[in-house]
Amino acid sequence: MSLDIDQRHVVLSGANGAGKTNLLEAISFLSPGRGMRRAVSDTIANTHGDGTWSVFAQMEGMEGDVRIGTGLQKTAIGLETNRRIHIDGVQARANEQLLDHSRIIWLTPAMDGLFTGPAGDRRRFMDRLVLAIDPAHGKRVSNYERTMRNRNKILKDDMPDAAWLDALEVQFAELATAIAFARMELITLLSRVIVENDDPNSPFPDALISMEGLLENMAGEISASDLEEQFLHQLHASRRLDAAAGRTLQGPHRSDLLVHHRPKAMKAALCSTGEQKALLIGLLLAHAKLVGDMHGAAPILLLDEVAAHLDSERRAALYEMIDKLGCQAWMTGTDQSLFEALEGRAQCFNVANGVLDPI
Repeated sequence: MSLDIDQRHVVLSGANGAGKTNLLEAISFLSPGRGMRRAVSDTIANTHGDGTWSVFAQMEGMEGDVRIGTGLQKTAIGLETNRRIHIDGVQARANEQLLDHSRIIWLTPAMDGLFTGPAGDRRRFMDRLVLAIDPAHGKRVSNYERTMRNRNKILKDDMPDAAWLDALEVQFAELATAIAFARMELITLLSRVIVENDDPNSPFPDALISMEGLLENMAGEISASDLEEQFLHQLHASRRLDAAAGRTLQGPHRSDLLVHHRPKAMKAALCSTGEQKALLIGLLLAHAKLVGDMHGAAPILLLDEVAAHLDSERRAALYEMIDKLGCQAWMTGTDQSLFEALEGRAQCFNVANGVLDPI
């Protein structure tokens, strides 16, 4: 499948299962990580194929025109397990290099239960927001998780190697502190954008956001070095408890994103389904503005089925707000009439059996 477009928004309409979300997912692979479905690389290819897949885009990025290719290849020893990334024909040293060319933000139906679902979903959501303004955050989080797994493994030994454990905990405390401070910086910056752009008439209410966690709660009270030292002492003191539990009981992996409906002073989890959707959209739009302000280039928005549960006034307001941000938005829906308010500001395609036809 190939598609030539200009700078306008892109609307993909068609029946469920036609392939609309697959195209958005392909675009999401132009950013670091597993993409919008968090799929493992070797599960993405067509089930009737040989396991290989690729995405190629030629785009006007933050550093000018760029060609980006990514995918999974077969080698002499079999199918690769990690996707490769090539930028202008040169293999990227790290996934984070993609952030030099674009920031991509998405909203999917699976995120509708974000405020009522597991805390882990909200942590991943928060870390994705941080990554869009801090390219080092993704590697920081993956290193933290690997270090934690190694610590947990050592603690399972009857006679754990104390020297090895000491060294791991130094690294663990350093990464944990950096994650906590990065999250709190995002909270501060995003909260400022929300307050500065407060509009009582907006159909997408302002959110009050905070992070609840041992390190995040202390991040605003003491220096990073003091927090790192305190957490290091706590790790040493909790070895027996953690060993008995079979996991590390404290750290950024236990934190939670808290969101409130500011006009109602109500927890997001207690709001109606429609209010939660509106809060989430408002939060993503505020984040898109923050990203644009910080990097001088608006992000690309992938909005899967975003208009399905919005009335006509909210849909029109959403499109106006996206225009105001200067973002290019890729939107999907089962009914083309949901996008009538765009009035020529978008390129529209019908999707059927993986084939796109201009409307």
